[in-house]
Amino acid sequence: MAIQTVGVIGCGLMGSGIAQVSAQAGFPTIVIEADQQLLDRGLAGIKASLDALVAKAKINQKARDDAVARLTGSTRLEELKGCDLVIEAITENQALKNETFARLDAICPPHTLLASNTSSCNVTAMAAATKRPGQVLGLHFFNPVPLMKLVEVVQTILTGDATVKTAYDWVQAIGKTPVKTRDSTGFIVNRLLVPYLLDAIRLYESGLASLEDLDTAMRLGCGYPMGPFTLLDLVGLDTTMYVAEVMFDEFREPRYAPPPLLKRMVMAGRLGRKSGRGFYDYSGGGP
Repeated sequence: MAIQTVGVIGCGLMGSGIAQVSAQAGFPTIVIEADQQLLDRGLAGIKASLDALVAKAKINQKARDDAVARLTGSTRLEELKGCDLVIEAITENQALKNETFARLDAICPPHTLLASNTSSCNVTAMAAATKRPGQVLGLHFFNPVPLMKLVEVVQTILTGDATVKTAYDWVQAIGKTPVKTRDSTGFIVNRLLVPYLLDAIRLYESGLASLEDLDTAMRLGCGYPMGPFTLLDLVGLDTTMYVAEVMFDEFREPRYAPPPLLKRMVMAGRLGRKSGRGFYDYSGGGP
């Protein structure tokens, strides 16, 4: 089966990006949000993102207008009944995701593939909440979606090979690079990235070096585009701690345990760029 029409649940940071790249690639795409205000804000963000691409001469005005024309929005899950692929991009809450997949299973036709953009929740549990577990998988995009090329295609022990192939082909059709992974907490990238970020915090806690020198060392010594503390502030310290806690609960390995400093910064509301202060202070506009 080839994907023709796509649904996205959630029009926040990730959902809006997924909807944008889907529409840009030529797929009629419907976005669902919890209320009209959130939907309007999300759709406005997509249009602003497309306008920025036009301003930078990355796409022309016609491509922008065509993408907008392929986008529709609604606050009703029932509007997804004509989609071949539905991607869930709501908050990282296992119970809420399971409930959403059960509802989708009742709404969508038998051929529809159901995918989650989760970075830490159990995709197998979402599949088990449906009567079509063979057609449920993970499609983990990376932020910012329009710029980041990678998508982790997550196969549970219940996902059929045909489902994986169809989703893999669609990821390539929207101009992304897919990698296959099994449904294990953190998948590929976070299994490697989270311990690195937590170790950087531990080194800073120990007094080994300053924030700036640790960041500079990893940028210039390893060729990374940004250092660990700049990345932590970008991702969000609360998000990092949540993912680390989920991974520690799954594997019970010390390398996944959030360091004391991370916990205290989250308690203090220093969450990174989104709160104006994390490891760096952004009140002046930059770190």
